[in-house]
Amino acid sequence: YNEYESAFIRAEETYGVDRFVIAAIIGVETGYGQNRGSWKVVDALSTLSFDYPRRATFFSGELASFFKILNENGGDPFEYKGSYAGAMGYPQFMPSSYLAYAVDFDGDGKRDLWNNPVDAIGSVGNYLMKAGWVRNGKIAEQVSVSNNTTAYQALKQTGRLTPPRETDAQLKNAGIITNADPSAKVTLFEFEVSNSPKVDEWWIGYQNFYAITRYNHSKLYALAVYQVSRAIQQGAR
Repeated sequence: YNEYESAFIRAEETYGVDRFVIAAIIGVETGYGQNRGSWKVVDALSTLSFDYPRRATFFSGELASFFKILNENGGDPFEYKGSYAGAMGYPQFMPSSYLAYAVDFDGDGKRDLWNNPVDAIGSVGNYLMKAGWVRNGKIAEQVSVSNNTTAYQALKQTGRLTPPRETDAQLKNAGIITNADPSAKVTLFEFEVSNSPKVDEWWIGYQNFYAITRYNHSKLYALAVYQVSRAIQQGAR
């Protein structure tokens, strides 16, 4: 963060996305570029396209998108490396995400997510903005539940993640102890901290928490990104 602070600040100003969240995502994805993947992207996507029938349509589309990237950037197709599933570069974009969200953030005429951290920073910011990020909006906060009722169980998010829909009044009526923004919609999440003894944490996620799950469809991923982002913010002071 300290090395690329000016790029992070510019990304926040340009896209309205919390710069520490951008930093956290790049950290969670690849350890700030230390593990960008060692698989040849064309090999990975070809194998998944033709030998994985359950998701052949998806990966065939990603392979076609990768060929468009080759047409844009040139070079040896076998020199492009990524994950075993074809995710690429510092932010681990799939090829279709690269085409939709990657930006030339340093103005050198290329969208390079493999070797250019500045382009990666801008691209993650652009991705989250288009995923519905709310400028200056809250992300998440831990809440408590009342021992006098179990009504809150009916509100917690289960299954496929959906946009926030609960209000502060609904949470409080169900026994949630919170200082949530009364004007905002939120989602209630339960996270298991320990199974023996059973210990749970309860959190509410705002629209920006949901935007993070558009990057990776997991509440655990989004909470990890949020907590890492706050640690980076604290350390950067």
